[in-house]
Amino acid sequence: MSFSGSVKQELERCISPARHCQIAELSAIFSFCGEIQRTEEGQPFLCFSTENESVIRKCFTLLQKTFKIDKEISIDKRLIKRNNRFVIEVRGQEDTVRILQAAKYLTADRQPMPCAALVNPLIIQKNCCRRAFLRGAFLCAGSISAPEKFYHFEIVCSTLSKAQQLQELVQSFEVDAKVVSRKKHEVVYVKEGAQIVEILGLMGANVSLMNLENVRILKEMRNSVNRKVNCETANINKTVNAAVKQTEDIAFIRDTIGLERLPDNLEEIARIRLEYPQASLKELGMFLTPPVGKSGVNHRLRRIGSIAEELRGNKEEQI
Repeated sequence: MSFSGSVKQELERCISPARHCQIAELSAIFSFCGEIQRTEEGQPFLCFSTENESVIRKCFTLLQKTFKIDKEISIDKRLIKRNNRFVIEVRGQEDTVRILQAAKYLTADRQPMPCAALVNPLIIQKNCCRRAFLRGAFLCAGSISAPEKFYHFEIVCSTLSKAQQLQELVQSFEVDAKVVSRKKHEVVYVKEGAQIVEILGLMGANVSLMNLENVRILKEMRNSVNRKVNCETANINKTVNAAVKQTEDIAFIRDTIGLERLPDNLEEIARIRLEYPQASLKELGMFLTPPVGKSGVNHRLRRIGSIAEELRGNKEEQI
């Protein structure tokens, strides 16, 4: 099972104890997967349709727990699978009215009203209700990438206005959600790992949250080790290149004018560098009499490098 699938499976089992939160989550499912239809007699009824079995099971559970609806659910007594889609229908008129009334989809004369918004703001006034609504929205239209690959959380909306309302909901938890158009849909997404962890916690997917955190910690440790290794490798390369250049300069001076022509302190460090070509500056300093620190050794070797450059310049002029 994919990471996204395991998150949805966990969220399917997460039921808010408060009725207003259950209504908020059911409102999300209705907004993304539901519609109001009418019978031949013109009576409204509710239809929930989705390809995700977890969504339909959650919808069924919420209808039972929140509205005590059982017998009036379904076409053929229960849910059916048709053309690779699961369908739940609530045919009872009173039950339909109760659900729509709770979700604020009814006019004053108890008639269904068209709503371009994702959800009535009254449904998601409380933090707990916003969390429940976000859980329902993700179940219906969300996905999350495998954290081993990269971090990406998204929920697909049908219109820009709905996407913007969902974006505001997510941002109310101080999560930096963005909106992007993709084909004929609007996508609300989050790409930062720590903020995706925050969203999983808000929705109640605590097991998935811990799994993602474990992956994040492992990736950060690997990145830290890689950075350290790269840094050490760069320092080693720099030291080796400097030692090679110093040895070449000293050999050039020896073959050109002889090391004995150098001042005593430079001749001493030059001969020690030739004898210990792989030694560090600190180690070279320990071989001197008296011992000299790294900065002192570096200063002497730089003077030798300058002398070598002058000799090379004079040689080129003579040629």
